[in-house]
Order: sequence, then C-alpha cells, then structure tokens
Amino acid sequence: MTSPVRVRFAPSPTGRLHIGGARTAIYNWAFARSRGGTFILRIDDTDPARSTEENTRVILSAMRWLGLDWDEGPEIGGQAGPYSQAERLDLYREAAMRLVSQERAYPCFCTPAQLAAERDAARARRDPYQGYNRSCRGIDPDEARDRIRAGEPHTLRIKVPLDRGDVVIEDAVHGSVSFAAKELDDFVIMRTDGTPTYNFATVVDDALMGITHVIRGDDHLSNTPRQVIAYEALGATVPVFAHISMILGEDGRKLSKRHGATSVEEYRDAGILPDALMNYLALLGWSLDGETTIIPREVLASEFSLDRISKNPATFDPKKLAWMNAEYIRRMSESRFISEILVPQIERAGLGSCLIGRSESWLGDLARLVQPRTKMPETAAQIARPILIGSKELGYDEKALAKTLERPGSSAILNPVIDVLSAIPESAWTTEAIDAAIDTVPELLDKKRRDVFQVVRVALMGTMVSPPLGEAAQLIGRSGCLERLEQARVRSA
Repeated sequence: MTSPVRVRFAPSPTGRLHIGGARTAIYNWAFARSRGGTFILRIDDTDPARSTEENTRVILSAMRWLGLDWDEGPEIGGQAGPYSQAERLDLYREAAMRLVSQERAYPCFCTPAQLAAERDAARARRDPYQGYNRSCRGIDPDEARDRIRAGEPHTLRIKVPLDRGDVVIEDAVHGSVSFAAKELDDFVIMRTDGTPTYNFATVVDDALMGITHVIRGDDHLSNTPRQVIAYEALGATVPVFAHISMILGEDGRKLSKRHGATSVEEYRDAGILPDALMNYLALLGWSLDGETTIIPREVLASEFSLDRISKNPATFDPKKLAWMNAEYIRRMSESRFISEILVPQIERAGLGSCLIGRSESWLGDLARLVQPRTKMPETAAQIARPILIGSKELGYDEKALAKTLERPGSSAILNPVIDVLSAIPESAWTTEAIDAAIDTVPELLDKKRRDVFQVVRVALMGTMVSPPLGEAAQLIGRSGCLERLEQARVRSA
C-alpha cells in the first residue's frame, strides 16, 4: 500500500518570494491536491544573518495571495511541527548525535586552514578526488570525546560507506541519474557553531515530516546524492525526487532582476491577477495536454501530474503573461469585475466622485464597455476616464487634434452632428439612436464615414482610439455629449 502523498515547499526567508520559488510552490500544491495529499509549508531559516521575520511575513502573504493554502505549517500548525528550522535545532543535534553513537558520523577537528591546504595540495597533484581526506575518520571515539570536552572546535561529518556503489536517483522528471559515490567526501552535517548544514537539516526535516515526494528546482540536483546518503544513515525512506527546470529570461539566461520584475509581490502590485500568474507559472515547464492554455486552478488541482513536467528550461515571456492576465479579466463575471477592478481602480485614479448618483444599470453598461478592453486593472480607469469626467476636464491628444479638430473643415462636420444628436430626445438617447443619427452625416456632407467619426470621436473622447462611439456617448449622456461637441466646435472654429 502506497503512503499518502506528503510534499513540502521550504523557502528561505532571505528575500521576497521569487517567481521560480512560486512555481515550485504551485507544483507542490497542485500535486498534493491532485493526489488527495498534504501540502506542507516549512520555513528554512537556519541562516540567521539573512533570514528575517519580515521576509517570512512577505512570503506567507504572497502564498496567500496566490491562493496556495497549506495544510500544515506556520499559523496552522500540525503534528510534524514546528515548521521553522530555527525552532528545530534540537532535532538536528539529536539526529546527529544518534549517528555518532551508531558510528555513522564522527567529529572532525580539522581547521579551515588545514582543509584549505589539503584542497590546494590535491589540486596541485591533480588528484581525481579533491574532497576531504577523512583524516579524522579513524580517531578513537574516546579520544574524540576527550577533545570535545576540552573545548576543541569541531564539526560532525557523516561516514559515507566506502563500499557504497553509485548513488542512482530515479528522478520523476529527468529519469535515472547516477552519481559516483567514490566522489562523495564525508560531508559536514553539523558546523562548529552547532548549526546544521542545509543537506542535513533538510533530510532530517523531510524524514520526520514523512515527505514522500521532493519537488524542487534542478539546481538542487547536485545536492541529492549527499541527501540520499543522509537518508540511508538515518534509516529513513528516501522520497521520490522531481527536479524541475530553471526559468530563463528571453535572453536564455537565468531569470533575474535584469529581466525586470522577479518577485510575486512585484507582479501583484503591477496588476497581475493571482489566477493569471498561477496559471502562467504552472505552464512554465508543465502542460495539461500540450494545447490548453487557460487552466483554472481547480483543473490544475485535479489534473496535475509529475509525468507531464518537461526537463527543458522554460522561458519567461512578460507579453504572454500580460495576454493571460487580460484573458482572466475578460472571463470574470460582470459583478466581480465591477467590485474587484472597475470601482477600485476608478477610486484609485481619484475619480470616485464621478460614480456618485450612478445607477447599477449604468455601472453595468460601463463594465460591459470597459471589461473586454482591460488588459491590466489600471487600464480600466484609463478607459473609463473620458466617460466619467466633465466636459471641461476632457483633455485632447495632441496628435488626434492635429488630424481632426485643428484641420480646416472640422466645424463643418460638427455642425450637422450637433443638429442630428440634438434632435434625439433624452428618453430616446440610446446607442442605436446615436449611431443611426451620426450615420446620416457622411452622406449629407459627401464625406467618408471614417473622416466624420474620427472628428466626433476626438470631440467626445479626446482621442481617436476609444470604445465604440455610440456606447460611449450613451454613457456620457445627452447633455454631456452636446456640451463636448459644442466645446470642440468652438475650438475648431
């Protein structure tokens, strides 16, 4: 009988949640959900010089914003806690001393200077093996205890079995990966200051927490043989490993600040929706069927599998993310778009007073006009602004002015437009009536329809690029439209 799936995401709180880390968290979360398993969040904060509580809070906030709920971890607890490595130091020391008592680990008294000299000598001799020479491995245990009691600085090293064959990992992404055990030295598991090394603390935690699958970046692949040795020394079950490819920038180099925003918070603040970012990151190295692009989180949570992860590096494309964000905005329900994007963005733009007295039906009409054209949340206010503001606040795009209102003959176009729109009573001020009225002007003036509509568009909206004219004019209202047209006629005279 297979064990229930237990996976973990273990960020170090040395900074914000990086895009690469977020994708790792998504894969772990989705795998746990698809297998009915447990998703654990663990904070790997054994680096006191760089780990901060503030960074931990930022990471937890980013996880919540993405909707990555954890089953065990900070602020939730669980039977395998505590879930901060800084609170688990006694567990690492206990495990290390147990290995020493079982003669699977030993104290090493070599100084950093001695170790450096040994490495330099091995390098000068061009030895195939340039790791630790195991000079302390044969020290009598009683002698070692006496030296420790005397206060002699020391580390603890694991004993790599000298007859250990190659370490072969059946990686769920890369397949069978082999490491020569003879190239592994007796690596340090506890430092001189009594803190654990990464490779040891990670293994102790994963073993005690019953982790069944380790899904992480392939930059950790080189750590894996040492961790396998540690699992075996502890008598723990080695989990299934799945090492996912790195995320690259468009220049083929590892994604970093030079490519732009790299943290979850930066994309959140830029207006990317959590569902869109989650969907996009999931597709950087994984696919549902090779074709589907928009994958709701509930589908990801039910269909995710390790066998569809690509071993090839993924390229981060900001344009593709922006497109996906627009798709998620377009697919929102109207009520959600109004409450989560339209109204908040209008208020953020300082235009909240323009909504006072507006009916729900008018707001719905505005949403139906703005939503299909909104790529980022902030653009919703930009699209709505010309409709919301008064005639005197309307600004004109300089290039649009030069092509329309500042050209001779524009007033001759506006005159009949004002006439036909003035003839529409307030009660009949609809999109259909407005479009039908303006449609009569080109033939009346013997002008191209485009030439007439460009002048009217700039007069009403301040630019030649805007939502459909009739729909926008209906929302502006009869009196507002006539004021703007008169204002433009005066300007063009």
